[in-house]
Amino acid sequence: MGPWPARIADETVLEEVMSRPDPALVADLARAPGDLLVLGAAGKMGPTLCRLAKRADPTRRVVAVARWSEAGLRERMEGWGIECLAADLMDDAALAALPDAPNVVFMAARKFGSTGNEALTWAMNVQLPARVAARWAASRIVFFSTGNVLPMWPVNGPMPDEAAAPSPIGDYAASCLGRERAFQHAAASRGTACFGIRLNYAIDLRYGVLHDVATKVATGTPVPLAMGHANVIWQGDANAWTLRALARADDTCPVLNVTGPETVSIRWMAQQFGQLLGREVSFAGEEAPTALLSNAGRAFATFGYPTVPLLTLVGWVADWVAGGGRALGKATKFEVRDGRF
Repeated sequence: MGPWPARIADETVLEEVMSRPDPALVADLARAPGDLLVLGAAGKMGPTLCRLAKRADPTRRVVAVARWSEAGLRERMEGWGIECLAADLMDDAALAALPDAPNVVFMAARKFGSTGNEALTWAMNVQLPARVAARWAASRIVFFSTGNVLPMWPVNGPMPDEAAAPSPIGDYAASCLGRERAFQHAAASRGTACFGIRLNYAIDLRYGVLHDVATKVATGTPVPLAMGHANVIWQGDANAWTLRALARADDTCPVLNVTGPETVSIRWMAQQFGQLLGREVSFAGEEAPTALLSNAGRAFATFGYPTVPLLTLVGWVADWVAGGGRALGKATKFEVRDGRF
């Protein structure tokens, strides 16, 4: 995957860097042969995940399914050799008409807008996964979950690992736990090979916790400190681990915390951006004694450590924001503590 550039000049370079396969990914994908179907492929992570899979195994059919509302995205992905299909996954007939595939990555989800439309959130995050698990019951399925299913945890103690009892706050987090349970039920009742990626927070230079904080520093906006700590991971690593999980999916439906090794202080992060951007930093509030955190030790034992260090990410994001790089306009809302998204 490396060596990593000192800076990332534009989106063409960014997407190339995020989709560089390494030998471990190539080897693990060889253990999960056959077509790859990616459901909900047009979101923040889906395009580069599809491209990463295609670059790791150019002979493999990679099929991306989405509604394709972003202008030009479908054509760009087709230029990478990815087959793109349009479908509304909430339509049962559309779901049934999609192709069979031995490998499925399920990325469709609803977070923002959950408050005020809770019924749709539960339908997208629980009912749809149950239908997907039934439709591709004979496939390997890797699905995304979120660290939000875990309880707020003291920042001065060990972070919660997979043995920690879930304690989701709000409809979004609770429905994501429901997604995990839907796939676990499919694994237990039908023997479907499943694997869950409990992610927080993937870093792309166009969005993510680092981008949120850097943008506030650059614009002189006070950085909120109530959620004073976070875990982050380079999106390229999160995508690679997701694809590598296909070879590890089984009827026990493992669910792994996927994030970086550091408990990152938001105050420290903002101060780093202040130095790099030449800006005064202001803050709002004080750090709470708890935060949404994850111990990803089992993921490191399974996949190795992330390949892009935290300080490299900080430098890349600072350079991107300083240069006016495009933002996706999708704030993480990492500062939210009441579960209302």
